[in-house]
Amino acid sequence: MVVSAFSELIEADFHGDRNAVCWYRNLVGDFGEIVSKLQLKENLTEVSMEDLHALKLSEEGVMAREIILKDFQLLADSGASPSLNLLKNYQRDDEFDFISTDVYSFHVDRSPIGTDTFLCTYHGTASEILPNNQVEQKILIPEIRQKLKELYDGPEAGFDAFLTEHYFDMHYRPKAGAIPLNLGTGHLWRLAVDHPGKQCLPCVHRAPIEKDGEYRLLLIC
Repeated sequence: MVVSAFSELIEADFHGDRNAVCWYRNLVGDFGEIVSKLQLKENLTEVSMEDLHALKLSEEGVMAREIILKDFQLLADSGASPSLNLLKNYQRDDEFDFISTDVYSFHVDRSPIGTDTFLCTYHGTASEILPNNQVEQKILIPEIRQKLKELYDGPEAGFDAFLTEHYFDMHYRPKAGAIPLNLGTGHLWRLAVDHPGKQCLPCVHRAPIEKDGEYRLLLIC
Protein backbone atom coordinates (compact mmCIF):
# COMPACT_ATOMS: atom_id res chain seq x y z
CA MET A 1 0.00 0.00 0.00
CA VAL A 2 1.34 3.43 -0.97
CA VAL A 3 0.34 6.74 0.65
CA SER A 4 1.28 10.36 0.03
CA ALA A 5 1.48 11.85 3.54
CA PHE A 6 2.78 10.98 7.00
CA SER A 7 -0.73 11.16 8.48
CA GLU A 8 -1.89 8.52 5.99
CA LEU A 9 1.12 6.37 6.86
CA ILE A 10 0.19 6.42 10.54
CA GLU A 11 -3.53 5.90 10.02
CA ALA A 12 -3.37 3.13 7.39
CA ASP A 13 -5.18 0.01 8.56
CA PHE A 14 -3.30 -3.28 8.81
CA HIS A 15 -5.45 -6.37 8.41
CA GLY A 16 -5.35 -9.71 6.62
CA ASP A 17 -2.39 -9.77 4.25
CA ARG A 18 -1.89 -5.99 4.32
CA ASN A 19 1.11 -5.56 6.60
CA ALA A 20 3.30 -2.91 4.95
CA VAL A 21 2.63 0.66 3.91
CA CYS A 22 4.95 3.10 2.12
CA TRP A 23 5.02 6.88 2.19
CA TYR A 24 6.48 7.20 -1.29
CA ARG A 25 8.80 10.17 -1.73
CA ASN A 26 11.36 11.60 -4.14
CA LEU A 27 13.68 13.35 -1.72
CA VAL A 28 15.96 16.24 -2.62
CA GLY A 29 19.31 16.94 -1.00
CA ASP A 30 22.72 15.35 -0.70
CA PHE A 31 22.47 12.54 1.83
CA GLY A 32 25.83 11.19 0.66
CA GLU A 33 27.48 14.36 1.92
CA ILE A 34 26.02 13.74 5.37
CA VAL A 35 27.36 10.18 5.33
CA SER A 36 30.81 11.41 4.27
CA LYS A 37 31.00 13.86 7.17
CA LEU A 38 29.73 11.58 9.93
CA GLN A 39 32.23 9.53 11.92
CA LEU A 40 31.73 5.78 12.03
CA LYS A 41 32.79 4.74 15.54
CA GLU A 42 31.69 1.11 15.27
CA ASN A 43 30.17 -1.02 12.52
CA LEU A 44 26.88 0.52 13.58
CA THR A 45 26.93 4.03 15.02
CA GLU A 46 23.84 5.83 16.31
CA VAL A 47 23.88 9.46 15.20
CA SER A 48 22.42 11.99 17.62
CA MET A 49 20.43 14.95 16.37
CA GLU A 50 23.08 17.16 18.02
CA ASP A 51 25.81 15.54 15.91
CA LEU A 52 23.67 15.97 12.83
CA HIS A 53 23.07 19.64 13.61
CA ALA A 54 26.81 20.20 14.10
CA LEU A 55 27.78 19.15 10.57
CA LYS A 56 28.97 21.90 8.24
CA LEU A 57 27.13 21.18 5.01
CA SER A 58 26.56 22.57 1.55
CA GLU A 59 23.13 23.83 0.54
CA GLU A 60 22.24 20.36 -0.77
CA GLY A 61 23.48 18.77 2.44
CA VAL A 62 21.40 21.18 4.53
CA MET A 63 18.30 20.20 2.54
CA ALA A 64 18.95 16.54 3.28
CA ARG A 65 19.52 17.26 6.97
CA GLU A 66 16.23 19.14 7.24
CA ILE A 67 14.38 16.14 5.84
CA ILE A 68 15.97 13.81 8.38
CA LEU A 69 15.22 16.18 11.25
CA LYS A 70 11.60 16.52 10.15
CA ASP A 71 11.16 12.75 9.82
CA PHE A 72 12.71 12.26 13.24
CA GLN A 73 10.33 14.80 14.79
CA LEU A 74 7.25 13.39 13.03
CA LEU A 75 8.00 9.92 14.36
CA ALA A 76 8.82 11.17 17.86
CA ASP A 77 5.58 13.21 17.97
CA SER A 78 3.62 10.09 16.98
CA GLY A 79 4.98 8.22 20.02
CA ALA A 80 7.78 6.31 18.31
CA SER A 81 11.43 6.28 19.37
CA PRO A 82 13.40 6.85 16.16
CA SER A 83 17.11 6.20 15.81
CA LEU A 84 19.40 7.43 13.02
CA ASN A 85 22.07 4.86 12.27
CA LEU A 86 25.25 5.08 10.23
CA LEU A 87 25.92 1.51 9.26
CA LYS A 88 28.86 -0.36 7.80
CA ASN A 89 27.39 -3.79 8.54
CA TYR A 90 25.40 -5.70 11.13
CA GLN A 91 26.83 -8.54 13.18
CA ARG A 92 26.51 -11.88 11.41
CA ASP A 93 25.20 -15.02 13.05
CA ASP A 94 27.38 -17.98 12.14
CA GLU A 95 26.83 -20.14 15.21
CA PHE A 96 24.88 -22.78 13.28
CA ASP A 97 25.37 -23.80 9.67
CA PHE A 98 21.73 -24.86 9.19
CA ILE A 99 19.90 -21.77 10.43
CA SER A 100 20.72 -18.08 10.72
CA THR A 101 19.05 -15.65 13.11
CA ASP A 102 20.70 -12.38 12.08
CA VAL A 103 18.93 -9.50 10.30
CA TYR A 104 20.23 -10.62 6.90
CA SER A 105 17.86 -13.58 7.20
CA PHE A 106 14.22 -12.94 6.30
CA HIS A 107 12.50 -12.41 9.63
CA VAL A 108 9.68 -10.66 11.47
CA ASP A 109 9.96 -8.21 14.36
CA ARG A 110 8.26 -9.05 17.65
CA SER A 111 7.03 -6.91 20.53
CA PRO A 112 5.10 -7.58 23.77
CA ILE A 113 2.99 -4.48 23.04
CA GLY A 114 1.14 -3.12 20.02
CA THR A 115 3.66 -1.29 17.84
CA ASP A 116 5.01 -1.07 14.28
CA THR A 117 8.47 -0.89 12.72
CA PHE A 118 9.29 2.29 10.80
CA LEU A 119 12.31 2.57 8.55
CA CYS A 120 13.76 4.79 5.86
CA THR A 121 17.05 4.31 4.03
CA TYR A 122 18.42 7.71 3.05
CA HIS A 123 21.67 6.42 1.58
CA GLY A 124 23.03 3.03 0.59
CA THR A 125 21.33 -0.26 -0.11
CA ALA A 126 17.76 -0.70 1.13
CA SER A 127 15.95 -3.50 2.95
CA GLU A 128 13.66 -6.05 1.30
CA ILE A 129 10.27 -7.53 2.16
CA LEU A 130 8.43 -10.64 1.00
CA PRO A 131 4.72 -11.52 1.00
CA ASN A 132 3.90 -14.07 3.68
CA ASN A 133 2.68 -16.55 1.06
CA GLN A 134 6.15 -16.57 -0.51
CA VAL A 135 7.99 -17.74 2.61
CA GLU A 136 8.03 -20.73 4.92
CA GLN A 137 8.90 -20.60 8.60
CA LYS A 138 12.30 -22.18 9.07
CA ILE A 139 11.29 -24.13 12.17
CA LEU A 140 8.66 -25.97 10.09
CA ILE A 141 11.12 -27.15 7.46
CA PRO A 142 11.65 -30.85 8.39
CA GLU A 143 15.44 -30.99 8.07
CA ILE A 144 15.90 -27.76 10.06
CA ARG A 145 13.37 -28.79 12.71
CA GLN A 146 15.14 -32.11 13.19
CA LYS A 147 18.49 -30.39 13.74
CA LEU A 148 16.88 -27.99 16.21
CA LYS A 149 15.48 -30.97 18.13
CA GLU A 150 18.96 -32.47 18.24
CA LEU A 151 20.26 -29.14 19.55
CA TYR A 152 17.57 -28.91 22.23
CA ASP A 153 18.28 -30.65 25.54
CA GLY A 154 15.05 -30.77 27.48
CA PRO A 155 11.53 -32.18 27.72
CA GLU A 156 9.33 -32.22 24.60
CA ALA A 157 6.87 -29.85 26.27
CA GLY A 158 9.53 -27.14 26.37
CA PHE A 159 10.62 -27.33 22.74
CA ASP A 160 8.38 -24.53 21.46
CA ALA A 161 9.53 -22.24 24.27
CA PHE A 162 13.14 -23.04 23.32
CA LEU A 163 12.46 -22.00 19.72
CA THR A 164 10.96 -18.71 20.86
CA GLU A 165 13.66 -18.00 23.44
CA HIS A 166 16.38 -18.25 20.79
CA TYR A 167 14.36 -16.39 18.09
CA PHE A 168 14.39 -19.38 15.74
CA ASP A 169 10.64 -19.03 15.16
CA MET A 170 11.02 -15.48 13.81
CA HIS A 171 12.98 -16.50 10.71
CA TYR A 172 11.78 -17.56 7.27
CA ARG A 173 13.09 -19.07 4.05
CA PRO A 174 11.89 -17.79 0.68
CA LYS A 175 9.93 -20.32 -1.36
CA ALA A 176 11.08 -21.19 -4.87
CA GLY A 177 10.26 -18.30 -7.20
CA ALA A 178 9.85 -15.76 -4.39
CA ILE A 179 10.40 -12.17 -5.54
CA PRO A 180 11.54 -9.74 -2.80
CA LEU A 181 10.40 -6.13 -2.94
CA ASN A 182 13.22 -3.64 -2.44
CA LEU A 183 12.09 -0.77 -0.20
CA GLY A 184 14.15 1.80 -2.08
CA THR A 185 15.79 4.98 -0.80
CA GLY A 186 13.97 7.97 0.61
CA HIS A 187 10.64 6.24 1.24
CA LEU A 188 9.36 5.94 4.80
CA TRP A 189 7.91 2.50 5.50
CA ARG A 190 5.71 1.15 8.26
CA LEU A 191 5.86 -2.62 8.76
CA ALA A 192 3.56 -4.76 10.88
CA VAL A 193 5.09 -6.42 13.94
CA ASP A 194 4.24 -9.69 15.67
CA HIS A 195 2.49 -8.65 18.90
CA PRO A 196 -0.47 -9.95 20.96
CA GLY A 197 -3.08 -7.57 19.50
CA LYS A 198 -2.09 -7.80 15.84
CA GLN A 199 -4.83 -7.90 13.20
CA CYS A 200 -2.58 -9.14 10.39
CA LEU A 201 0.44 -11.29 9.72
CA PRO A 202 3.75 -9.62 10.64
CA CYS A 203 5.81 -8.30 7.73
CA VAL A 204 8.70 -10.52 6.64
CA HIS A 205 11.79 -8.48 5.83
CA ARG A 206 15.59 -8.52 5.84
CA ALA A 207 18.56 -6.19 5.80
CA PRO A 208 20.51 -6.08 2.54
CA ILE A 209 24.09 -7.13 2.03
CA GLU A 210 25.97 -3.85 2.03
CA LYS A 211 28.13 -2.78 -0.89
CA ASP A 212 31.87 -2.69 -0.22
CA GLY A 213 32.99 0.77 0.82
CA GLU A 214 29.45 2.16 1.03
CA TYR A 215 27.76 3.03 4.33
CA ARG A 216 24.03 3.04 4.90
CA LEU A 217 22.18 5.91 6.57
CA LEU A 218 19.02 4.50 8.09
CA LEU A 219 16.22 5.92 10.23
CA ILE A 220 14.53 3.13 12.18
CA CYS A 221 12.26 2.58 15.14
